[in-house]
Amino acid sequence: MGSKPLVRPPRLAPGSRIALVAPAGPLLERDDITRAVALCRALGYEPRVAPHAGGHHGYFSGTDDERLDDLNQALRDPEIDAVWCLRGGYGITRILDRVDFAALAGRPRAVIGYSDVTALLAGAGRAAGVVAFHAPTARAEMPSFTRRHFGKVLAAGEPAGVLEPVPQPTDVLVPRAGRVVTVRGGVGEGPLAGGNLSLLQCLIGTPFFPDLSGALLVLEDVNEALYRIDRMLAHLRAAGALAGLSGVLVGRFTGLGRHIDDGSFGLDQVLEHYFAPLGIPVLAGLPIGHIDDQWTIPLGVRARMDADAGTLELLEPAVA
Repeated sequence: MGSKPLVRPPRLAPGSRIALVAPAGPLLERDDITRAVALCRALGYEPRVAPHAGGHHGYFSGTDDERLDDLNQALRDPEIDAVWCLRGGYGITRILDRVDFAALAGRPRAVIGYSDVTALLAGAGRAAGVVAFHAPTARAEMPSFTRRHFGKVLAAGEPAGVLEPVPQPTDVLVPRAGRVVTVRGGVGEGPLAGGNLSLLQCLIGTPFFPDLSGALLVLEDVNEALYRIDRMLAHLRAAGALAGLSGVLVGRFTGLGRHIDDGSFGLDQVLEHYFAPLGIPVLAGLPIGHIDDQWTIPLGVRARMDADAGTLELLEPAVA
């Protein structure tokens, strides 16, 4: 990332061949692959299911070698136009150092997923110099909001512009559900970087940790206690990773837990503690993360956030 723009992969078009891989956790429902295949076809793409996608080895979809082979074969196959992860879970960090990023650099293609897939997306940017996509996994249901954003970013060779917000809920009993919150106002501009907070912390000290200099940092996570989120942000700060940010885009911290009996901060207070001293804009509650209605975030593409207006604008095309 940094001063050198990343290469944009070719846009997805009708008939694009999509490799469906499970490089981390196993698929626990029999219809996960069926649903992913159907989704690809509904979007106009041709699915190619990896040999071990439906496997099961402990808490992985296959052994390290099996999962790595599926992923590398997809990256090396000249007929594959994109690599779409079926799910996250855990496991990519075990094989990340053996992923054939040279093949991705030699023939760029979209790499798509989120959660544990954050490690693979970071590797695509740092080791291959290619824009990657923090986006729904292939097995997930894709509501119309999510589908529109997926197509707008991955299938259009022009800047997506200001991303459509999630429609505000009408249920007065849950007035804050789906609401974007300005933690600190202002405008920031830079390349998008980040993803799942737990995975970003895991990558500190490795060659795959994203270059956050001047970046708009994207954060999301699931089923984490608030004190653990605090501790991970403290680690990023101590490592110097937060010093040069242009802004912070906080998605959903789904299943947020408060597991300390002697009181607890709120997430907004934790965010203010780490980011307010930096003097940069911070938005929270964005449609990013473990939710049905979510944006597709092209990591490495320049964007502008307006924390006062609560908007994110993509300034460049994400695909060529």
